[in-house]
Amino acid sequence: MLDALRNAWRLPDLRSKLLITGLILVIYQFGAHVPVVGVDKNALEQLLNSQSGGLIGTLNLLSGGAVRNFSVLAMGVYPYITASIIIQLLVPLIPRLEALQREPGGQEKIQRYTYFLAIPMAILQAIGQINIFGTLGGAAIIPGFGSNILLTVSVIATMTAGTMFAIWLGELITEQGIGNGLSIIIFSGIVAQAPTQLAQLMNSSTQPLFNLILFVVISLVSLVVIVFIYDGVRRIPVQYGKRVRGRKQYGGGSTHIPLKVNAVGMIPLIFAQSIITFPAIIVNLFPEGSVRDEITRTFGNHQGLAYWLTYFLMVVGFTFIYTDIMVAQQNLSENLQRQGGFIPGIRPGKRTQEYIHRVTRRITFIGAMFLGIIAIVPGIVDLINRLIFPTEAVSGSGANAAQVITGSGLIIVVGVVIDTMRQIEAQLVMRNYEGFMS
Repeated sequence: MLDALRNAWRLPDLRSKLLITGLILVIYQFGAHVPVVGVDKNALEQLLNSQSGGLIGTLNLLSGGAVRNFSVLAMGVYPYITASIIIQLLVPLIPRLEALQREPGGQEKIQRYTYFLAIPMAILQAIGQINIFGTLGGAAIIPGFGSNILLTVSVIATMTAGTMFAIWLGELITEQGIGNGLSIIIFSGIVAQAPTQLAQLMNSSTQPLFNLILFVVISLVSLVVIVFIYDGVRRIPVQYGKRVRGRKQYGGGSTHIPLKVNAVGMIPLIFAQSIITFPAIIVNLFPEGSVRDEITRTFGNHQGLAYWLTYFLMVVGFTFIYTDIMVAQQNLSENLQRQGGFIPGIRPGKRTQEYIHRVTRRITFIGAMFLGIIAIVPGIVDLINRLIFPTEAVSGSGANAAQVITGSGLIIVVGVVIDTMRQIEAQLVMRNYEGFMS
């Protein structure tokens, strides 16, 4: 990998792409330190000290530390990711969108619809994020938000513009940099916050050595498992029939369809994370009471058996649903039949599609369980800490080794590194270099 980076740096065009990518990431980090107007820094500091994990910790990690300053980039590209997931779920449900996707230039139109949907999603998330932060912290993060119309509109417009700016930076990396722009934006935020999160873990815990060792063990084991699952595929053999035209013979070759064990990456984690926070946001619309406090504490602070069990089931369920949708959109059986290919022993058409779905669901079970376990690792670590050190107030203290880099964060880091290095390797192969993937 180091040789590939060294060789890439020697090429002027690749060196320019790497420099452009680095410059854009620096600009993003500068934006992450520009606070939204009207933020009460004392209330924000108290909230971060008391609620360093859970929802706030996850949002802060994915936004590159922008939540800690409640900057204009506090939502990062999260609304765009949510909009993208919604559009992908709607495509097979709305015939017009499904037909549009197959038309020439249809993908560009759907991408444009995703940008449009990201704007209302950003507005909703800005309102929900400010309200739930105020509820969890016990004091308004932005005093006057909701009652002062001018301040409310200014804050919402600023945070929405910040999200669209982050999306634009990601697209610049895709077009002018080394690719995978939005993923690299999230990746840079996670990596930039890791040292701070680790220092906070060491300072907030009464057992720093134990938590440091636990963090190293969790990271190493997770990295090995993530890489193993990320590259895991089930290869379905495909045979192409021979065609004779005149004196020439075409086709007759054999290949395979690679079905990935985890074909959806960490999208189910993000989707489940978005949905599971809704109860804590919705209860703010109702009068105060014990039920409201319990729901806010469970789903807002990300603690308790009810939260972790719900989160696990949602991740597993979304993995199956999203994988089925992706396989249906690819139309593998139709494309095989059109190209004269078939799976040995399986009739073309409907039987082939059923066979692919059956195999996909079997291997998806492993991927779904993997994502579900990765998602609840912080809860498992919290339970271990409570059993070993019952006198230490773990919840809300930040003394959770699994919260330094969450499971979804590790999946993003590993996936982005592998995909980026493969892209660099492809560029080097085009220029007759031998890289680390060979």
